[in-house]
Amino acid sequence: MLLYRLAARHHMERKLGVGIIGAGFAAKFHVRGWVGIRGADIAAVYSRTESRAKELAALAEQLGVGKPKVYTDVYDMLKDPNVNAVWILSPNYARLDAVKAVAEEAEQGKGNIVAVACEKPLARNVKEAREMLKIIEKAGLLHGYLENQVFMPSVTRGKEVVWRFGAKYSGRPYLARAAEEHGGPHASWFWKPTQSGGGVLLDMMCHSLEAARYVLWDPEKGKDSLKPRKVWSEVASLKWTKKDYAERLKQTYGVDYSVEPAEDYATAVVVYEDEEGNVVMTETHTSWSYIGAGLRLTFEVLGPEYSLWINTLQPELFAFISRHVKIPPSEEFVEKQNADQGLMPVIPDEAVTYGYQAEDRYMVECFLKGVQPVENWYDGLLIVQLMMLAYLSAERGQKVNFDPALVEDYIPPVQRGAWNPKSPLL
Repeated sequence: MLLYRLAARHHMERKLGVGIIGAGFAAKFHVRGWVGIRGADIAAVYSRTESRAKELAALAEQLGVGKPKVYTDVYDMLKDPNVNAVWILSPNYARLDAVKAVAEEAEQGKGNIVAVACEKPLARNVKEAREMLKIIEKAGLLHGYLENQVFMPSVTRGKEVVWRFGAKYSGRPYLARAAEEHGGPHASWFWKPTQSGGGVLLDMMCHSLEAARYVLWDPEKGKDSLKPRKVWSEVASLKWTKKDYAERLKQTYGVDYSVEPAEDYATAVVVYEDEEGNVVMTETHTSWSYIGAGLRLTFEVLGPEYSLWINTLQPELFAFISRHVKIPPSEEFVEKQNADQGLMPVIPDEAVTYGYQAEDRYMVECFLKGVQPVENWYDGLLIVQLMMLAYLSAERGQKVNFDPALVEDYIPPVQRGAWNPKSPLL
């Protein structure tokens, strides 16, 4: 009951103070998207690296979305009376410890925290995800899962079109495809699978799995009406274990892929059963070995008499830079940009296009009302289960049943530092 009393109190106040744990790449997207959010300010920023926390706080102040205090001790931030909700945006390996700290402070009543939101993936494996969920619920906190792609305007509008028109007049959609591809992350910890928890499957398939599931469940019946039944997957290293690229990783990030490799390509098929016993399927593909203008997100939905598709590299805005102009390398036009000349797609506002603004607005509105977000840590747990089953399928070289018991204590070979990049050939 403590949860609802506190949430009701803040609902009356109509203002939420948000503390951010982590000041990296994702945190900047969230801060940039905050300009479209009412009823909440960014009140505090924590990072072990003070300079990064100050940089993020300065960006928030510049954009007029708060005047955050800077902390290098997470417990000090959690005691801040102006912090009512926490956004966990730290690296994968640091999230469990962050959740423990948030829950500890909330249970001891040292601050005013009523809710917590966590960036994808929820955890590196099922055991961690279950522990995080147990800890946060024991503390009586609302929890939201920050899966931005299910809040992308194109995806949410696409789902509306599919179900209001296609499904209504010809039958439910039966196949969704989702893919996320780019040339590789630009923080060293992503490239260390024993630390991060995996390669591209863990990093990006969490997006594609949830976005594909999202468009397929009937909005009138709810997401639980779509039951996962089977998982098939393959993972591979197509690029980054090659000699020249492995050397580039060593020079740029200090990692040795000849000793500790991770997959840079993953594909998975999930077979679902809907509320009427029909077969419904998703195909997801993710890659760190894609070279194009930059990050590419694609979605496709198929039904009996309709189809829908989305491609973020086909925006309404393009720029052309001739060979006579030399621009320093940047990501001014699109995330993970690979070129600075030629015909370039330009994403006008990536925080909006990729769904960061909409997901943060939704979480703020839920927390202010004292209600549990529909996209919450149970969804995060399910996606971790699907990813671990995908790793298990790839390891076994066969389709596996959706049986969470199979992966309750499972650690994929890539996270153990025992993965063989030649395994697809064996």
